[in-house]
Amino acid sequence: MTVRRNVTPWASAALALTALLATSCARERDNDARPAASSSSSTAHGYVKGAKEAAEQQSRLILNDPADGAGRVLDLITGKVHTTDRIEGANRLGTDGRFGYLHTSDGTHVLDSGAWTVNHGDHVHYYSAAIRDVGDLPRSRRAQVRSDVAVTAVTDHAGKSVLYDRSKLEKGEIASSRTLPGTYTGAVVPYGEHLLAFAGEGGTPHLVVLDRKGRRVAAPEADVECERPRGDAVTRRGVVLGCADGALLVRAEDGAFSAEKIAYSGDVPAKERAATFRQRPGSDTLTAPAGDDAVWVLDVTERTWTRVETGPVVAATTAGEGSPLLVLETDGSLHGYDVATGKHLARTEQLLTEQKRTDSAPVIEVDRSRAYVNDARGKKVYEIDYNDNLRVARSFDLDIEPVLMAETGR
Repeated sequence: MTVRRNVTPWASAALALTALLATSCARERDNDARPAASSSSSTAHGYVKGAKEAAEQQSRLILNDPADGAGRVLDLITGKVHTTDRIEGANRLGTDGRFGYLHTSDGTHVLDSGAWTVNHGDHVHYYSAAIRDVGDLPRSRRAQVRSDVAVTAVTDHAGKSVLYDRSKLEKGEIASSRTLPGTYTGAVVPYGEHLLAFAGEGGTPHLVVLDRKGRRVAAPEADVECERPRGDAVTRRGVVLGCADGALLVRAEDGAFSAEKIAYSGDVPAKERAATFRQRPGSDTLTAPAGDDAVWVLDVTERTWTRVETGPVVAATTAGEGSPLLVLETDGSLHGYDVATGKHLARTEQLLTEQKRTDSAPVIEVDRSRAYVNDARGKKVYEIDYNDNLRVARSFDLDIEPVLMAETGR
């Protein structure tokens, strides 16, 4: 693999992004550490056995070529490429920040990227460890996978959901803790030491809150009707669940759950509704295609939807917090838009080699300072500095077609 650096600055004022990360560590034990810290006074707070702690985010890209199953992990810190097991026929790739979930028509393969972040609220730990293939999840055809620090919920095409012990996955073991009773519409989402799900008993699915044994233990304190639920995202302010008329924001506080509707400002045709959300992980700003030539931006903090008119959309996302809306368009270029005004701010050169209609759509992965775009036919990944007029900071030449891509370590 060759790393190519573009050091020519583009003429324009950079868009500012402020990211505050406190690195000091409190001495008290935090319950949300991904494994718990040792009680020994000689063991550093946040210690994770077998992992190296770093001062910066240890970003990696999981890549897969479904045609021959070739898999790679690109370490964005060192530029090194690691080979992983062949998984042929993958049609989707998801991640929870550490693990990659490669979905085929037969099931789901789990890959530990060996990079993750533990957020304690007032400070953050960054870790790296060995990359390893964990194995296949049983009975996981057309599955939707959602995780928190304790469990991974795998909901199959029939609506059955199985919980897996997250600590076992981190040790390279696949061990289910239990199968939830009943069936559910869409993904079961771990949140607030509980599970959020849509029960589909007749008529419109309704939101239920389950404990980790699958028992219904709480009901949100609001009208929680959600017609045709599609899409979900975890933010710092709660879980967003897409509905036909907008979205539900579900929050947990002191064991009580509330649900608030964030409705569209008017009627939205079915083909223009937000159905899949993209974001910088944890961010309170979400994006979703709004038909073929526009993008929805949902500001969870302000509880507002903004429709940004763009060119023909292939993929879209944003880092939030005043950053531009990033839209990969059918001209093969990445475009930047001001969310508030809809003004077109910048565009890159053409990044994508001509695609075939049968190709999976490329994606944009975004973190606190960079965005990544996969050019499958060109066997490249581009790193974009979205705060510097969409400058192409680096390009990575690969020996496979990176049709599927997901960023971990965030």
